[in-house]
Amino acid sequence: MAFYRFRLAVALCVAVLAAAVAFVVHNQGMPPLLPSAIGVCSLAGMALIWRDISSKMKGESRTLSSLLSQYLAVKGVGWLGRRQRRKLEADTLNVKQVQEETLLKRLLKNQHTCYGRQYDFSSIKDSDDFRARHPITTYEDYRELIKRIAVGEEKVIIAEKPLILAMTSGTSGASAMLLSTKDTNTEFFLQGVAVCLDIMRQAFPATDSLQRTTKFFYTPTFRQSEAGIPIGPNSSTPASSRHMLNLYTTPAPAFEVPSEKDTLYLHLLFALKDPSVGTLESNFASTVFYAFTALQERWQELVEDIEKGKVSSALTLDPKVRARLEALMKPDPERAAQLRVHFQDGFQGIAKRLWPHLHLVLAVDSGSNEIYGEMLRQSYCKGIPFYSPFYAATEGLIGVNLWPQEPNRRYLLCPRSMFCEFLPESSLEEETPSTLLMEDVKEGLNYELVITNASGLFRYRIGDIVKVVGFHNQCPIVEFQYRRGQMLNVRGEKVSEALFLDALKKAVAQWPGAQLVDYCCAESGILGDMTGGSDPHYQVFIELKGVRNLTEAQRYKLDISLQQDSAVYKSFRIKGSIGPMRVQLVAEGAFKEVRKQMMAFSNTSPNTFKMHRVLRRKEYADFLLGKTVS
Repeated sequence: MAFYRFRLAVALCVAVLAAAVAFVVHNQGMPPLLPSAIGVCSLAGMALIWRDISSKMKGESRTLSSLLSQYLAVKGVGWLGRRQRRKLEADTLNVKQVQEETLLKRLLKNQHTCYGRQYDFSSIKDSDDFRARHPITTYEDYRELIKRIAVGEEKVIIAEKPLILAMTSGTSGASAMLLSTKDTNTEFFLQGVAVCLDIMRQAFPATDSLQRTTKFFYTPTFRQSEAGIPIGPNSSTPASSRHMLNLYTTPAPAFEVPSEKDTLYLHLLFALKDPSVGTLESNFASTVFYAFTALQERWQELVEDIEKGKVSSALTLDPKVRARLEALMKPDPERAAQLRVHFQDGFQGIAKRLWPHLHLVLAVDSGSNEIYGEMLRQSYCKGIPFYSPFYAATEGLIGVNLWPQEPNRRYLLCPRSMFCEFLPESSLEEETPSTLLMEDVKEGLNYELVITNASGLFRYRIGDIVKVVGFHNQCPIVEFQYRRGQMLNVRGEKVSEALFLDALKKAVAQWPGAQLVDYCCAESGILGDMTGGSDPHYQVFIELKGVRNLTEAQRYKLDISLQQDSAVYKSFRIKGSIGPMRVQLVAEGAFKEVRKQMMAFSNTSPNTFKMHRVLRRKEYADFLLGKTVS
């Protein structure tokens, strides 16, 4: 029935257009051939659009206007993506020149700021001159400058007023406050979003449809600086995506709900109502994973709401918001019955049963999100491809993934987004280390990124260690390795997040029936005498499925696995300089609770949160110790 209504609506549009042409001919006295030609072309164009729209997979109960707006948006972004992809390809053929242009553009724009005058940006002619004059910086070099901007001083570091004061996620220390500008956002969209959507549609042709996407994102809480500048996360939010909300299953009123828990319920409710969902999307795979754990806990309540056409009374909603949401609900006992059957069959591969036309999970699943991607592929989202599109940070877009179907997440550095320098891993502790440029790095080696971006950071150490795994034309391709502040280091052994996670996965594979849910570590120093043992050691907190207890022999397998992977750690263990790991199995849901504490402490939005793999605050370690079950 919806299909025939759609055909009728298009036919009416064509008839109206034909009548308009006839009216012009009658009233304007135009030569008959010209309006006839216009009319024929217009009718042909409408017919082609109608044929293209009607050939695509569509969601149920879609209006003509929503289908047409989605169609035009997809076509517009598709054209832009192809154009930007061609520009990116051209840039990779001449990386040195493109990087020089990017740097000089940043310096020219900010030459008349206090900072620009201090380093005489106006007289800098090339990257060698810039590196000779300007030191490598860290956040401490900007803290006071950003405070001056927050209270209203202008042209301190950047020429324009920032859009927001962006809070970092705080994974490797306290949250930092950085600047976000119009240029940062424009570059992210053009060089990141548009390019990756083009890549996605080429790699996964089924996503070129008019199905709706379920996007798990939330309205963050912003506060105001003394000068009225918003302070909060710099990420995709419902407000920044307001012109695209009709592409998503979640209706606009749901984003007025302040509670993350209640908004997640509404995401799930309206997604379950629509069996034709085509994509699940979020900034990070962790958000998708926690959405499925909530679904597993609350599916009966959700099915009842769909059956009766209501919104659960357990949600704390403004009466006007509730009324607008419930106006979109109609009793659907048939869909509720389908859902009950799917849920009663278990949660292994549940996503594909709930949404038979689901083509893709679109979320970053590299770095600290790697384990969430793996768990989703093994359980809830089994059989559905994943695309990890970006390598990005609060500082801006760093790279894009041109190879979505490859298992290793590799990112091509975007040469027009940031001016990039590289510190060899061997020189990270030097007082004045020398940097390399894109054309100087070597495949197979690790480097810390040093960036100059569009929002007032110059030669800034972002703390990310990447491995150069190849080149696309002249441009480096990198894999994220670890954050400097997230290394375990009690005796100078420097065990990275990637190294530890590999050892942990090997150990878990030797624990029969065990599935890793989440983990983090603490160095014994922050816990004092609470964990026993005089030698410094690692305290490891693990949440598992399928296992309620671990023997001492099983726990020791983790220590052995790390010794096998790290010769330095092994040497310290043999000498007795580092004691054996203490492995604590924590209760189900413990990491969900500590996640809330971490977000509250750092004022981080769910849209940008990344789990801290090495705990630097005693309160978090104490909390997890209190949740220990074995």
